[in-house]
Amino acid sequence: MTYENLQTKFKNLIDNSPMSTFQIIIVAICFILNMNDGIDVLVVSFSGSDISKEWTLSKTELGYTFSAGLVGMTLGAFFLAPLGDKLGRRKVFIMALCLITTGMLLVYLCNSYSQFLILRLITGLGIGGILPTMAATASEFSNNKNRDFNVGLVQAGWPVGAIFTGFFCAYAIPEFGWRFAFLFAGCISFLMLIGVLIYMTDSLEFLCKKQPANAQENINILLDKMGHESIAELPQKPYEATSKPISALFSPTYFNSTLKLWGAVFFGFLTLYTLMSWVPNIAKDAGLPFEMATYVGVALNAGAAIGTAVLGLVAGKFGLKKTVLGFMLCAFTIMLIYGNITLTTSLIFVLIFFIGIFVQGGFNGMYPTMSRVYDTEIRTTGVGFSVGVGRFGAILGPTLFGILSDSGISTATLFSLFSIPLLITGLCVSNLKSKNVS
Repeated sequence: MTYENLQTKFKNLIDNSPMSTFQIIIVAICFILNMNDGIDVLVVSFSGSDISKEWTLSKTELGYTFSAGLVGMTLGAFFLAPLGDKLGRRKVFIMALCLITTGMLLVYLCNSYSQFLILRLITGLGIGGILPTMAATASEFSNNKNRDFNVGLVQAGWPVGAIFTGFFCAYAIPEFGWRFAFLFAGCISFLMLIGVLIYMTDSLEFLCKKQPANAQENINILLDKMGHESIAELPQKPYEATSKPISALFSPTYFNSTLKLWGAVFFGFLTLYTLMSWVPNIAKDAGLPFEMATYVGVALNAGAAIGTAVLGLVAGKFGLKKTVLGFMLCAFTIMLIYGNITLTTSLIFVLIFFIGIFVQGGFNGMYPTMSRVYDTEIRTTGVGFSVGVGRFGAILGPTLFGILSDSGISTATLFSLFSIPLLITGLCVSNLKSKNVS
């Protein structure tokens, strides 16, 4: 059997066969890893008011604590995630979780604002590397029928982790202090690292195309776990199968899609991370007690979890492009409503819940979109660079919100301003011309 025929065989096996228990477990691990990332990112948001109080931070300085992690995520997406296309997804998971665990646990011992910023940067490096790798792994272990739903479902793990973090922080921070929340999150990351070391593996597509050491043995082990027959030999890959992934993003095949994805993720992250970072703090400034303000953040992420699951189902019927555009239009409208009506406590919870459904739920449609645009050999590079460029929006958003808030611009006006980038995200996705995205 030739190398090309074997590639086609493996692709058909994955695309057209029912998913085995092993494949479902791999997707579930990615879901749990994304829950862990939701915990690691949102713990700083839910503890922000206490951190600010201890070190007497302005809103601008508090914005920098949010953005420090996002700077790390940007660097991780650019420099760590692409290693998944060279070294394998499993090794990137391990490196990323080591960084996350170290960064979170050491916060418990830090005693200055500057140390905290450095540790948030380290944690962000790991998160930035792991997010694109999860999307690629879930895509490669899913059949064609369930691929978009599974990649979207993995992203739903993030708000689920954030919801758990909200309830935990509402109890633990008043009782034990904000550092305890970071210690707890670091312990969870350590458990995830052990799980990946024991169970995670690279995909058939990766093993066939890259052929690392013991590739045939690992392929046959994986085929057996998935309920398929083993192969007698592994043909040598042709020289041209090894490419330069970064330059490939700008080849005629991908150039147009790459630019539109970068624009979509940049503007989507700008608004998304602003909301995730500031919503609990805004609620507390509005007069809500700590526990109630934390639950506003929970409402945002509960909406996000539901929205992500709904998006996966809707996209299966109407396609990703129309679905993401529809969600972004709804998100834009609801944020305008939030910024232009008189709000009661009940109305805050309702509107924030629906903002979560359509803003984060809709944005999470970007991950299956990116995974479909790029082929296996450049998938984590393509997704990683898209997310990396988008992180500049994530860095800019929370800091810009803090600066504008300090300058006296009302929260209502800021919600209206930060709704505009969502329209740009929807339009970029709806105009993608990739043959793999409908």
